[in-house]
Amino acid sequence: MELKLSKRARSIEPSATLAVAALARELKASGRPVLSFSAGEPDFASPKCATDAAIAAMEREETHYTATSGIPELKRAIAAYYKNRFGLDYAPAEILASGGAKQVLYELMQVLVDPGDEVLLPSPAWVSYVEQIQIAQGKAVTVDTASTDFIPCREGLERALSPKTVGIIINSPNNPTGAVYGQNTLEMLADVARKNDLWIIYDEIYERLVYDRSRHSNILQTAPDIRDRVIAINGVSKAYSMTGWRIGYALGPKEVIAKVDDIQSHLASNPSSIAQWASVGAIEGGEPYVEKNRSEFERRRDILFDMLSGTGLLAKRPSGAFYAFLDLRGTRVPDDMEFCRRILEEKYVALVPGAAFFAPGFARMSYACSENDIKEGASRIKDFIKSL
Repeated sequence: MELKLSKRARSIEPSATLAVAALARELKASGRPVLSFSAGEPDFASPKCATDAAIAAMEREETHYTATSGIPELKRAIAAYYKNRFGLDYAPAEILASGGAKQVLYELMQVLVDPGDEVLLPSPAWVSYVEQIQIAQGKAVTVDTASTDFIPCREGLERALSPKTVGIIINSPNNPTGAVYGQNTLEMLADVARKNDLWIIYDEIYERLVYDRSRHSNILQTAPDIRDRVIAINGVSKAYSMTGWRIGYALGPKEVIAKVDDIQSHLASNPSSIAQWASVGAIEGGEPYVEKNRSEFERRRDILFDMLSGTGLLAKRPSGAFYAFLDLRGTRVPDDMEFCRRILEEKYVALVPGAAFFAPGFARMSYACSENDIKEGASRIKDFIKSL
């Protein structure tokens, strides 16, 4: 007898980024010289201030359940960080720590989205947003930004509005494009939310990785009057190279945070106690580490773009995060799925198809890897383009 699966389970699409990474690992295990540029995580070790804090917590036997929303020490560290960095004041009841930013985003969808509700999503966009909205029985309405330099515009958002629209997810710096939204864009997004009674999830997980003269701002610095409708998402994964520790967090209205806390209590109890203490160590002592890594990512970006100049692949120089979004539409293989399959099989270079981010005709290339890998990968990409 075949086990019957729920419609919900059958409707979920697997993560394309993880699928590409898995295929690359499989080819590499078989002896192929694969270079994978698909992963969305820094290649640096976690900072010593984080591991020292984790060891100290274990020696103190901090190995039991914590409050569902996180230990007071972590909440204080997060509140101090947001006060120092953005000038924003958050009370402990307005902060929740979770098992990664992905988990708290899922919980927020369960709190904010009813069946049939629509959520605006400027695209290209991270694939899990859509799946999480669908799991909550809502509908993601993507708003293409490819024609506006990967920055959302008012006209596109207003065309996508309907009586069922309840919110908008904003991701800046953006995965996969590396775009950083400036003050005028944030003012426009706030105004659209204000006039149409929308909530905003402001995902700023890459906010410490910004380059050149670009500057990241929290949307509440631009529009403090919409605080009661904004939930900020952040975490230690990208800035502190702590992806495996699985600590993300949300800051927002206490009524929303309380309901997320309720869901988390049934879903996962609390995030790891040791990982929470490691995060306290990172946030309180990791500033020199963060700036050192940011500078290294900027250097790697410049190496990659210098090597790929003249290929016609460079859509836009990223201002943040650690991804290059390659434009394949001018190649002889404009289908991004086919392009990524062929370059993996022929040149052993693993990229993520743009279709995974609702942007067919593009591909994402992470430069969160060694300089040698970047140089060799760029060389193989150039050879592949020539071979076409």
